[in-house]
Amino acid sequence: MTTQDAAARLFHDLTGHAPDGIWSAPGRVNLIGEHTDYNDGFVLPFAIPHRTCAAVGIRSDDRIRVASTFADAPVEVSLDELPSLFPTTAEAQPAVAEWAAYPLGVAWALQLAGATAHGVEHGAQHGVDIAIASDVPVGAGLSSSAAIEGATASALNELWTAGLDRTALAGIGRRAENEAVGAPTGIMDQMASMLGEADAALFLDCRSLEAQTVGLSMAEAGLAILVIDTRVSHAHSTGGYRERRASCELGARIMGVPALRDVSVDDLPRAQGLMDDVTFRRVRHIVTENQRVLDTVQTLRESGARAIGDLLVASHVSMRDDFEISVAELDTAVQAALDVGALGARMTGGGFGGAAIALVEQHAAPTVTDAVTAAFTASGFTAPHIFPVTPSAGAARDA
Repeated sequence: MTTQDAAARLFHDLTGHAPDGIWSAPGRVNLIGEHTDYNDGFVLPFAIPHRTCAAVGIRSDDRIRVASTFADAPVEVSLDELPSLFPTTAEAQPAVAEWAAYPLGVAWALQLAGATAHGVEHGAQHGVDIAIASDVPVGAGLSSSAAIEGATASALNELWTAGLDRTALAGIGRRAENEAVGAPTGIMDQMASMLGEADAALFLDCRSLEAQTVGLSMAEAGLAILVIDTRVSHAHSTGGYRERRASCELGARIMGVPALRDVSVDDLPRAQGLMDDVTFRRVRHIVTENQRVLDTVQTLRESGARAIGDLLVASHVSMRDDFEISVAELDTAVQAALDVGALGARMTGGGFGGAAIALVEQHAAPTVTDAVTAAFTASGFTAPHIFPVTPSAGAARDA
């Protein structure tokens, strides 16, 4: 059964009738540029074929009900109740299960943005039923949350005639994640999920939100990207991510700039003399990672994907040693892939678990897969889930 079919069936089981439509949005892989997004920096993600589908239908009342194939029971509230569900402080938790906080948070953020959720007849408020199915691996650093947000936002934008463009909808998703769920992420994931294009990465300036596509031409070059899901689950709303963000904000204050985007590699010697070692290393990762994104874009445009391997490896080393967000499983995956000829490899996503990626020759993908699996077995780790991904299109209405 396809993910689209699963969402449609769940909707029918929930309501007894077909949905008004089915919308979907993809997960993403970040080629390079980790933790730079909330520092107003540069990122280079691409959307993947794995998608979340939302089958959605208008109701005749003011209730919003969400169900998911990965939850036991639906969650139902009135539209007026939405503001009371979500935390007012960073330490608080949503009043609903976290999976439900994503789609309900999107509905809430759309209300705040001015989407009225009012029907055209008699001014009656229209609630919705939402049935969600997904094949984006959860907790793997592939942005399963942004896929939920993108699918839900796309559906409600149309059904509530909000008229927002894709960039605005990415902002809706980020607000839901930051304020409804309580995860202090940047906007990269939502932008990649909304604006992704086939066979291309999205070069995003997270300050201006200017986005450019950068062709990857992987198949043409005889290359593939493998995702190595370590099966070590992570959660952005937990402490490690929040602590890294706080360190970056401290570093920016010490440097007297709005964000670490405004610190250059040439500024690092001065920065080292102004802050403690841990804060400096956090700052150094962001500053050098921003430069690596710019260098990767230039290299892709001038020389193609085959030439970016060293930049990917340098990114992983920086995340492992300076930002300290890798784990043993991620380091093992990267090293094992490189040992058998991967052109480059790095962890991807927020860290503390999740996935790594490896840039490989297409013909070498089975060799790399076997080597990484063997390394995990030798280390006593749970077997990884390894699969290829191709750069894919962003959010869309499917039916």
